[in-house]
Amino acid sequence: MRVLVVGAGVAGLTAARELTARGHDVTVLEASAEVGGKVRRVEVGGVVVDVGAEAMLHRRPEGTALAADLGLEVVHPTRATSKVWTRGALRPLPRSLMGVPLDLDELRAAGVLSDEGVDRATHEDLTAAHHLDHDVSVGDLVSARLGDEVVDRLVEPLLGGVYAGHARQLSALATVPQLLALAARGPLLAASVPRSDAPVFAGLPGGMGRLPEALAAGLDVRTSTTVRSLVRTATGFAVTTGPTTDEQRIEADAVLLATPAAPTARLLAETAPVAATELAEVETASVVVVTLALPQHAVEGLQSSSGFLVPPVDGRAIKASTFSFAKWDWAREAGAEAGLVHVRTSLGRHGEEATLQRDDSELVTLSRRDLRDAVGLDTPPVATHVQRWGGGLPQYAVGHRDRVARIRAAVAEVPRLALAGAAYDGVGIPAVIASAHAAVEALLAGDETPDQTPDQTPAQAPLGTTQG
Repeated sequence: MRVLVVGAGVAGLTAARELTARGHDVTVLEASAEVGGKVRRVEVGGVVVDVGAEAMLHRRPEGTALAADLGLEVVHPTRATSKVWTRGALRPLPRSLMGVPLDLDELRAAGVLSDEGVDRATHEDLTAAHHLDHDVSVGDLVSARLGDEVVDRLVEPLLGGVYAGHARQLSALATVPQLLALAARGPLLAASVPRSDAPVFAGLPGGMGRLPEALAAGLDVRTSTTVRSLVRTATGFAVTTGPTTDEQRIEADAVLLATPAAPTARLLAETAPVAATELAEVETASVVVVTLALPQHAVEGLQSSSGFLVPPVDGRAIKASTFSFAKWDWAREAGAEAGLVHVRTSLGRHGEEATLQRDDSELVTLSRRDLRDAVGLDTPPVATHVQRWGGGLPQYAVGHRDRVARIRAAVAEVPRLALAGAAYDGVGIPAVIASAHAAVEALLAGDETPDQTPDQTPAQAPLGTTQG
């Protein structure tokens, strides 16, 4: 069967690899000049580092299993701890379930909340008028039970690291369904999540960017090829690529769309208009990742922390920072050869698209200012890199899972058409790999599959971990 896969991110490449292994004739069409989608690595100061996703969830098997299949070594972060920059200081990040405290003693000691905020959290309001038989925002659920401060200073920065969104707009059912289940059973503060020494995250020596590079090897991938339209034909489908002055028509028996929500909506406008309308309603957040290459002496005393989160209520420019040299042994060792260390920041949340309009020098200046104020880091960088991810993170609004069900039902009416990617069941690398596997099965069966398990853990956004 002749299959066109549109989109050469991790989802599209995974699907193409699986289809090829099953004996199908597969071509991947990618609008940009590079493969990988939001998973990319570049040289900064002569050292190759990630400028998109830099980790994947370890407890979901899809990412590590795929890496093993590709012959890639999997490594884990160091034991350096993450912090929260709030209320004028760097503070320990208390153990939590997406910001809901799991240890009240840790919460009190951390100083993340005011005394009033801690007192409100410890007196959980079980009469909060939320009907738990339907979706609700994470922020509204937690605020009603534990107070605004828990949302503003714990939930917001964690969700911001994953979705670059706002807690009072993001669906609890789609992002943290455990919270709804816990709330239905009783107090959130009674949640029992056992401690574990097992690593939460995994990465690849040399960067997560190696994953799409390895996936693309041996595939027929055509980069710089924008697909402008998709139509049904008597035998399957046809897509139009290229400029109107030199357009090309490519026909196939089946099509798998692994593109973000907006371009997918445009491509489905004629073939699956109901799905297109639903997808057009999926909003996105744009973010920027700023990477600084610094002399090694600049970070003395910072090795014990992997970085920090920043609640939006504190009014800072950055929403997170990752100390790559402290978080990843491979990053420290790679930089040591050049006498450098790398620190990255992330900026931008949903509704803050103007952040992308700032020029590179201003974004670097804002990042350096906040790093100076947070940890005293004021040494001029040897090199910098600014990576803009326009529309990089889909926003799972309240009702998202119902919307996805409607999209799938509409696409199921079109044989040999399937969808994959971060717009549906999870934004993390393992989640989009799972979506690719499911889309392949749907494509070969001529039908769409049921809902997949949503990605439920922070630090799985395709733009990096909760530390940007």
